[in-house]
Amino acid sequence: MERPRKRDTNAALAAAIVLVAEIFVLAAIIKYVPYTKIDWDAYMSQVEGFMEGERNYAELRGDTGPLVYPAGFLYSFSVIRFLTGGALFPAQLPWWALLLLSLSKRVHSIFVLRLFNDCVAVTLVHSAIALLLYKHWYLGLIMFSGAVSVKMNVLLYAPPLLLLMLKGMSTKGVILASFSAAAFQVLLGFPFLVAYPFEYILRSFNLGRVFIHFWSVNFKFVPESIFVSKAFAIALVVVHLLLLFFFARCKWCRHEGGILPAIGLKCDDSKCSTFLHKLFVKVWFDNSIPCNLDAEHITTVMFVGNFIGIICARSLHYQFYSWYFYSLPFLLWKAPFPTPLRLLLFFGVEICWNIYPSNAISSFILLLFHLIILWGLWRAPSEYPYARHEKTGKEV
Repeated sequence: MERPRKRDTNAALAAAIVLVAEIFVLAAIIKYVPYTKIDWDAYMSQVEGFMEGERNYAELRGDTGPLVYPAGFLYSFSVIRFLTGGALFPAQLPWWALLLLSLSKRVHSIFVLRLFNDCVAVTLVHSAIALLLYKHWYLGLIMFSGAVSVKMNVLLYAPPLLLLMLKGMSTKGVILASFSAAAFQVLLGFPFLVAYPFEYILRSFNLGRVFIHFWSVNFKFVPESIFVSKAFAIALVVVHLLLLFFFARCKWCRHEGGILPAIGLKCDDSKCSTFLHKLFVKVWFDNSIPCNLDAEHITTVMFVGNFIGIICARSLHYQFYSWYFYSLPFLLWKAPFPTPLRLLLFFGVEICWNIYPSNAISSFILLLFHLIILWGLWRAPSEYPYARHEKTGKEV
């Protein structure tokens, strides 16, 4: 078995090789693969209106329709427009893309040829997770809020993030960190909230949007009449919540004996006879020292929680692949699968995402692959959630 330090060195060397290779791959893609006009022109039109002083979200629109993303989207793409002048070619090779792009044809297309705002949101949420790994909870929450301000798909990480906060922070710390994230969200949207608050909230945080059945990659096999129905949406929400609950109870909080003990609501005192009383005691009299969560546990909970949301999403468009692509190797090697099966699932998912337009067969197979991966994650042994000293093996 390789020693940890040697494995880290090999991993760093492999990452450096991939990064250098990506520079040449991206240059070749930009030179030889035609640009696909989808949302870039619309983004630039929306940003242009903002840069010209428009603060009414109802008036910000492009050729694909009205602006439906929060303020962080405008800020990030305003910077890109400022640096590139709105021209396509200078925007195709941003520094942050080099750190993330891997070997997927579809993901290269999303980042380099389509320039979707998903790229910015994914970059920010990965940065937030990196901060959490180093226990920078407050800064991580602010970064997470910034990711939400670019695109709301990041909220799929919110339930597992909340669980980790309750496990790894004091209750007062959770409240303060949450307030900081909310305040940052208000700060980003301040110019629009002051001028046209209702238009901003209704446009950028619209949770009732129904996506077009044609573009669905994951549920194309579902008849359109069912796909757009409220009953189907509610059913997916219920399944989503149930999966999160069972993974939290049986996997993520297994070592603590359940969800309530994990977040500190277990109380043997006779005075703590009701849940509300326990909650009151937890909030106002919790002086416990925050727990040092293990990095693998944080990564597992965040990536699996997001993956559950991906499975239960009513519609995944092609750019949504970036929401979980970078977590796939981790998830596959977390599952107790033989390596050939892991590779089969990885490339099978990739093939499904590269079928255009998607059809009933490709979407059903993609869902099947997702469910197999989820089943493997359920069967995987639960990692010990708290960091241990490297030599003594005791919690730190």
